Amino acid sequence: MTSTTEPRAVDFTHTAAPQPHPQRGRDVLARHPEVRDLFGRNPWSALIVVGLVAVQMTAAWLLSGTSWIWVVVGAWLFGAFVSHALFVLLHECAHDLVLPGRWSNVALAIVGDCALGFPSAITFRHYHLLHHAHQGEYDLDGDLPGTNELRIVGRSRIRRVVWFSCLGFMVALRPLRVKAAKVLDLGVVINVVVVAAVDVAVVWAWGPKALVYLAAATFFALGLHPVGGRWVQEHVETEPGQETYSYYGPLNVVALNVGYHNEHHDLPGVPWHRLPKVRAAAPETYDTLVWYRSWTGLVVRYLTDPTLGPWKRVVRPSTPVDAAG
Repeated sequence: MTSTTEPRAVDFTHTAAPQPHPQRGRDVLARHPEVRDLFGRNPWSALIVVGLVAVQMTAAWLLSGTSWIWVVVGAWLFGAFVSHALFVLLHECAHDLVLPGRWSNVALAIVGDCALGFPSAITFRHYHLLHHAHQGEYDLDGDLPGTNELRIVGRSRIRRVVWFSCLGFMVALRPLRVKAAKVLDLGVVINVVVVAAVDVAVVWAWGPKALVYLAAATFFALGLHPVGGRWVQEHVETEPGQETYSYYGPLNVVALNVGYHNEHHDLPGVPWHRLPKVRAAAPETYDTLVWYRSWTGLVVRYLTDPTLGPWKRVVRPSTPVDAAG
Protein backbone atom coordinates (compact mmCIF):
# COMPACT_ATOMS: atom_id res chain seq x y z
CA MET A 1 0.00 0.00 0.00
CA THR A 2 1.41 3.34 -0.99
CA SER A 3 0.35 6.94 -0.74
CA THR A 4 0.12 8.84 -4.02
CA THR A 5 0.38 12.27 -2.40
CA GLU A 6 3.17 14.74 -1.93
CA PRO A 7 4.26 15.24 1.71
CA ARG A 8 2.03 18.27 2.28
CA ALA A 9 -0.81 17.35 -0.06
CA VAL A 10 -4.26 16.49 1.26
CA ASP A 11 -5.45 13.27 -0.32
CA PHE A 12 -6.41 9.75 0.63
CA THR A 13 -4.04 6.81 0.77
CA HIS A 14 -4.59 4.85 -2.43
CA THR A 15 -4.26 1.11 -2.87
CA ALA A 16 -5.13 -1.49 -5.49
CA ALA A 17 -5.40 -4.24 -2.87
CA PRO A 18 -8.84 -5.60 -1.98
CA GLN A 19 -10.31 -4.81 1.42
CA PRO A 20 -8.95 -7.21 4.06
CA HIS A 21 -12.13 -8.32 5.81
CA PRO A 22 -13.72 -11.02 3.62
CA GLN A 23 -10.51 -13.06 3.39
CA ARG A 24 -9.64 -12.56 7.05
CA GLY A 25 -13.13 -13.68 8.04
CA ARG A 26 -12.74 -16.82 5.95
CA ASP A 27 -9.34 -17.46 7.53
CA VAL A 28 -10.75 -17.13 11.06
CA LEU A 29 -13.56 -19.55 10.25
CA ALA A 30 -11.12 -22.02 8.69
CA ARG A 31 -8.92 -22.02 11.80
CA HIS A 32 -11.78 -21.78 14.29
CA PRO A 33 -14.95 -23.37 12.84
CA GLU A 34 -16.60 -23.03 16.26
CA VAL A 35 -16.92 -19.30 15.57
CA ARG A 36 -19.80 -20.15 13.22
CA ASP A 37 -21.85 -20.84 16.32
CA LEU A 38 -21.60 -17.15 17.22
CA PHE A 39 -23.66 -16.08 14.21
CA GLY A 40 -27.31 -15.26 14.78
CA ARG A 41 -29.61 -12.61 16.24
CA ASN A 42 -30.09 -11.03 19.65
CA PRO A 43 -33.82 -10.32 20.11
CA TRP A 44 -33.09 -8.85 23.55
CA SER A 45 -31.65 -5.88 21.65
CA ALA A 46 -35.23 -4.90 20.80
CA LEU A 47 -36.02 -4.48 24.49
CA ILE A 48 -32.86 -2.41 24.93
CA VAL A 49 -33.96 -0.14 22.06
CA VAL A 50 -37.34 0.43 23.67
CA GLY A 51 -35.74 0.95 27.08
CA LEU A 52 -33.22 3.48 25.79
CA VAL A 53 -35.93 5.41 23.95
CA ALA A 54 -37.93 5.54 27.19
CA VAL A 55 -34.87 6.69 29.15
CA GLN A 56 -34.01 9.40 26.62
CA MET A 57 -37.57 10.67 26.43
CA THR A 58 -37.78 10.75 30.24
CA ALA A 59 -34.57 12.77 30.38
CA ALA A 60 -35.97 15.17 27.76
CA TRP A 61 -39.11 15.63 29.85
CA LEU A 62 -37.16 16.18 33.07
CA LEU A 63 -34.81 18.71 31.48
CA SER A 64 -37.59 20.58 29.69
CA GLY A 65 -38.30 22.48 32.89
CA THR A 66 -34.69 23.51 33.58
CA SER A 67 -32.50 26.28 32.21
CA TRP A 68 -30.96 26.05 28.74
CA ILE A 69 -27.49 25.48 30.16
CA TRP A 70 -28.65 22.34 31.95
CA VAL A 71 -30.27 21.09 28.76
CA VAL A 72 -26.90 21.29 27.01
CA VAL A 73 -24.92 19.93 29.97
CA GLY A 74 -27.36 17.06 30.38
CA ALA A 75 -27.11 16.26 26.68
CA TRP A 76 -23.30 16.09 26.86
CA LEU A 77 -22.92 14.30 30.21
CA PHE A 78 -25.75 11.82 29.83
CA GLY A 79 -27.75 12.04 26.62
CA ALA A 80 -24.83 11.50 24.25
CA PHE A 81 -24.12 8.09 25.78
CA VAL A 82 -27.77 7.06 25.32
CA SER A 83 -27.91 8.37 21.75
CA HIS A 84 -24.67 6.60 20.90
CA ALA A 85 -25.99 3.30 22.28
CA LEU A 86 -29.09 3.77 20.13
CA PHE A 87 -26.87 4.34 17.09
CA VAL A 88 -25.16 1.04 17.85
CA LEU A 89 -28.50 -0.76 17.98
CA LEU A 90 -29.68 0.90 14.75
CA HIS A 91 -26.49 -0.51 13.29
CA GLU A 92 -27.50 -3.96 14.54
CA CYS A 93 -30.89 -3.47 12.87
CA ALA A 94 -29.16 -2.52 9.61
CA HIS A 95 -27.54 -5.97 9.61
CA ASP A 96 -30.84 -7.67 10.60
CA LEU A 97 -29.18 -8.95 13.77
CA VAL A 98 -32.10 -8.26 16.12
CA LEU A 99 -35.41 -9.64 14.81
CA PRO A 100 -36.31 -12.10 12.05
CA GLY A 101 -37.03 -10.45 8.72
CA ARG A 102 -35.94 -7.22 7.08
CA TRP A 103 -39.04 -5.15 7.81
CA SER A 104 -39.15 -6.00 11.50
CA ASN A 105 -35.63 -4.66 11.85
CA VAL A 106 -36.54 -1.61 9.77
CA ALA A 107 -39.51 -0.91 12.04
CA LEU A 108 -37.41 -1.32 15.19
CA ALA A 109 -34.76 1.03 13.80
CA ILE A 110 -37.42 3.69 13.21
CA VAL A 111 -38.59 3.26 16.82
CA GLY A 112 -35.01 3.85 17.98
CA ASP A 113 -34.73 6.89 15.72
CA CYS A 114 -37.61 8.57 17.56
CA ALA A 115 -35.31 9.47 20.47
CA LEU A 116 -32.56 10.90 18.24
CA GLY A 117 -34.47 13.88 16.85
CA PHE A 118 -33.32 13.28 13.27
CA PRO A 119 -34.58 10.65 10.78
CA SER A 120 -31.46 8.72 9.81
CA ALA A 121 -31.93 5.01 10.52
CA ILE A 122 -33.07 3.79 7.11
CA THR A 123 -30.75 5.97 5.04
CA PHE A 124 -27.93 4.72 7.24
CA ARG A 125 -29.01 1.13 6.61
CA HIS A 126 -28.73 1.61 2.85
CA TYR A 127 -25.29 3.16 2.72
CA HIS A 128 -23.84 1.15 5.61
CA LEU A 129 -24.42 -2.15 3.85
CA LEU A 130 -22.65 -0.70 0.81
CA HIS A 131 -19.81 0.35 3.12
CA HIS A 132 -19.32 -3.27 4.17
CA ALA A 133 -19.45 -4.62 0.64
CA HIS A 134 -17.30 -1.88 -0.90
CA GLN A 135 -15.11 -0.52 1.87
CA GLY A 136 -12.77 2.16 0.59
CA GLU A 137 -14.43 2.45 -2.83
CA TYR A 138 -15.07 6.18 -3.09
CA ASP A 139 -18.12 5.98 -5.35
CA LEU A 140 -19.82 3.35 -3.19
CA ASP A 141 -18.58 3.82 0.39
CA GLY A 142 -20.60 6.54 2.09
CA ASP A 143 -18.44 6.23 5.19
CA LEU A 144 -15.60 7.97 3.35
CA PRO A 145 -15.46 11.77 3.63
CA GLY A 146 -16.05 13.59 0.37
CA THR A 147 -13.27 15.36 -1.48
CA ASN A 148 -14.99 18.67 -0.68
CA GLU A 149 -14.62 17.89 3.01
CA LEU A 150 -10.91 17.30 2.49
CA ARG A 151 -10.48 20.60 0.68
CA ILE A 152 -12.44 22.59 3.25
CA VAL A 153 -10.70 21.13 6.29
CA GLY A 154 -7.21 20.92 4.78
CA ARG A 155 -4.50 20.80 7.41
CA SER A 156 -5.97 23.58 9.57
CA ARG A 157 -6.27 22.46 13.18
CA ILE A 158 -9.11 24.91 13.86
CA ARG A 159 -11.11 23.75 10.84
CA ARG A 160 -10.48 20.13 11.86
CA VAL A 161 -11.95 20.78 15.32
CA VAL A 162 -14.99 22.52 13.82
CA TRP A 163 -15.42 19.74 11.25
CA PHE A 164 -15.15 17.01 13.88
CA SER A 165 -17.60 18.84 16.14
CA CYS A 166 -20.11 18.90 13.28
CA LEU A 167 -19.38 15.40 12.05
CA GLY A 168 -23.04 14.39 12.32
CA PHE A 169 -23.99 16.90 9.62
CA MET A 170 -21.13 15.77 7.40
CA VAL A 171 -22.10 12.11 7.73
CA ALA A 172 -25.73 12.93 6.96
CA LEU A 173 -24.74 14.48 3.62
CA ARG A 174 -22.35 11.77 2.44
CA PRO A 175 -24.97 9.36 1.03
CA LEU A 176 -25.96 12.05 -1.47
CA ARG A 177 -22.74 11.45 -3.40
CA VAL A 178 -23.15 7.65 -3.34
CA LYS A 179 -25.37 7.03 -6.35
CA ALA A 180 -25.92 3.38 -5.48
CA ALA A 181 -27.38 4.23 -2.06
CA LYS A 182 -31.15 4.61 -1.80
CA VAL A 183 -31.59 8.04 -0.26
CA LEU A 184 -35.36 7.95 -0.89
CA ASP A 185 -37.64 4.91 -0.74
CA LEU A 186 -40.69 3.84 1.25
CA GLY A 187 -38.65 3.04 4.34
CA VAL A 188 -36.95 6.43 4.28
CA VAL A 189 -40.29 8.23 3.81
CA ILE A 190 -41.85 6.37 6.74
CA ASN A 191 -38.75 7.12 8.81
CA VAL A 192 -39.00 10.86 8.10
CA VAL A 193 -42.75 11.05 8.72
CA VAL A 194 -42.62 9.13 12.02
CA VAL A 195 -39.66 11.03 13.47
CA ALA A 196 -41.10 14.39 12.38
CA ALA A 197 -44.40 13.51 14.06
CA VAL A 198 -42.61 12.52 17.26
CA ASP A 199 -40.58 15.75 17.21
CA VAL A 200 -43.78 17.80 16.89
CA ALA A 201 -45.39 15.84 19.71
CA VAL A 202 -42.37 16.37 21.96
CA VAL A 203 -42.46 20.15 21.41
CA TRP A 204 -46.24 20.26 21.86
CA ALA A 205 -46.15 18.23 25.09
CA TRP A 206 -42.92 19.39 26.74
CA GLY A 207 -41.73 22.46 24.89
CA PRO A 208 -38.71 23.23 22.69
CA LYS A 209 -36.09 22.45 25.35
CA ALA A 210 -37.02 18.77 25.25
CA LEU A 211 -36.41 18.56 21.50
CA VAL A 212 -33.20 20.56 21.79
CA TYR A 213 -31.99 18.04 24.38
CA LEU A 214 -32.64 15.13 22.00
CA ALA A 215 -30.95 16.91 19.10
CA ALA A 216 -27.98 18.04 21.20
CA ALA A 217 -27.44 14.53 22.57
CA THR A 218 -27.31 13.20 19.02
CA PHE A 219 -25.03 16.04 17.92
CA PHE A 220 -22.56 15.32 20.74
CA ALA A 221 -22.66 11.55 20.20
CA LEU A 222 -21.44 12.12 16.65
CA GLY A 223 -18.60 14.49 17.42
CA LEU A 224 -16.67 16.19 20.21
CA HIS A 225 -17.30 13.68 23.00
CA PRO A 226 -15.55 10.60 24.41
CA VAL A 227 -17.81 8.32 22.35
CA GLY A 228 -16.83 10.42 19.34
CA GLY A 229 -13.54 8.56 19.44
CA ARG A 230 -15.38 5.70 17.77
CA TRP A 231 -15.57 7.65 14.51
CA VAL A 232 -11.78 8.06 14.54
CA GLN A 233 -11.09 4.54 15.74
CA GLU A 234 -12.95 2.63 13.09
CA HIS A 235 -11.18 3.53 9.83
CA VAL A 236 -8.74 6.43 10.25
CA GLU A 237 -5.36 5.13 9.08
CA THR A 238 -3.11 5.82 12.06
CA GLU A 239 -0.85 2.88 11.21
CA PRO A 240 0.34 2.57 7.59
CA GLY A 241 -1.20 -0.45 5.95
CA GLN A 242 -4.05 -0.95 8.44
CA GLU A 243 -7.42 0.54 7.52
CA THR A 244 -9.71 -0.81 10.26
CA TYR A 245 -9.11 -0.76 14.03
CA SER A 246 -10.76 -2.06 17.18
CA TYR A 247 -11.19 -0.47 20.60
CA TYR A 248 -11.07 -2.66 23.71
CA GLY A 249 -11.54 -0.02 26.39
CA PRO A 250 -14.14 0.36 29.19
CA LEU A 251 -16.66 2.40 27.19
CA ASN A 252 -17.57 -0.75 25.27
CA VAL A 253 -19.84 -1.48 28.25
CA VAL A 254 -22.12 1.49 27.48
CA ALA A 255 -21.40 1.33 23.74
CA LEU A 256 -22.51 -2.30 23.39
CA ASN A 257 -19.16 -3.61 22.12
CA VAL A 258 -19.16 -1.41 19.03
CA GLY A 259 -15.41 -1.02 19.54
CA TYR A 260 -14.88 -4.57 18.23
CA HIS A 261 -14.81 -3.21 14.70
CA ASN A 262 -12.34 -5.52 13.00
CA GLU A 263 -14.25 -8.46 14.40
CA HIS A 264 -17.53 -6.99 13.12
CA HIS A 265 -16.24 -6.31 9.60
CA ASP A 266 -14.64 -9.73 9.35
CA LEU A 267 -17.76 -11.55 10.57
CA PRO A 268 -20.75 -9.17 10.23
CA GLY A 269 -23.24 -11.91 11.06
CA VAL A 270 -22.16 -11.95 14.71
CA PRO A 271 -24.38 -9.80 17.01
CA TRP A 272 -22.87 -7.25 19.37
CA HIS A 273 -23.00 -9.33 22.56
CA ARG A 274 -20.85 -12.09 21.03
CA LEU A 275 -18.13 -9.98 19.39
CA PRO A 276 -15.72 -10.34 22.37
CA LYS A 277 -15.94 -14.10 21.85
CA VAL A 278 -14.64 -13.68 18.30
CA ARG A 279 -11.52 -11.97 19.60
CA ALA A 280 -11.14 -14.57 22.34
CA ALA A 281 -11.40 -17.38 19.80
CA ALA A 282 -8.81 -15.91 17.43
CA PRO A 283 -6.25 -13.92 19.47
CA GLU A 284 -3.55 -14.69 16.90
CA THR A 285 -5.57 -12.56 14.46
CA TYR A 286 -6.89 -9.66 16.51
CA ASP A 287 -4.26 -9.14 19.20
CA THR A 288 -1.59 -8.71 16.53
CA LEU A 289 -3.45 -5.79 14.90
CA VAL A 290 -3.15 -2.22 16.18
CA TRP A 291 -5.99 -1.49 18.59
CA TYR A 292 -6.92 1.25 21.07
CA ARG A 293 -7.57 1.48 24.81
CA SER A 294 -8.96 5.04 25.00
CA TRP A 295 -11.47 6.85 22.81
CA THR A 296 -10.85 10.12 24.63
CA GLY A 297 -7.11 9.87 24.04
CA LEU A 298 -7.76 9.10 20.41
CA VAL A 299 -9.94 12.20 19.98
CA VAL A 300 -7.22 14.37 21.52
CA ARG A 301 -4.59 12.81 19.28
CA TYR A 302 -6.74 13.24 16.19
CA LEU A 303 -7.37 16.92 16.85
CA THR A 304 -3.76 17.80 17.73
CA ASP A 305 -1.62 15.58 15.49
CA PRO A 306 -0.90 17.46 12.22
CA THR A 307 -0.42 14.16 10.38
CA LEU A 308 -4.03 13.13 11.01
CA GLY A 309 -7.19 14.40 9.41
CA PRO A 310 -10.18 13.33 7.30
CA TRP A 311 -7.81 12.41 4.45
CA LYS A 312 -6.28 9.58 6.49
CA ARG A 313 -8.48 6.96 4.89
CA VAL A 314 -7.63 4.14 2.50
CA VAL A 315 -9.37 4.18 -0.89
CA ARG A 316 -9.34 1.67 -3.73
CA PRO A 317 -10.80 1.55 -7.24
CA SER A 318 -14.57 1.34 -7.20
CA THR A 319 -16.58 -1.56 -8.50
CA PRO A 320 -18.84 -0.41 -11.37
CA VAL A 321 -22.11 0.84 -9.94
CA ASP A 322 -24.22 -1.61 -11.92
CA ALA A 323 -22.24 -4.47 -10.35
CA ALA A 324 -22.83 -3.20 -6.85
CA GLY A 325 -26.41 -4.45 -6.74
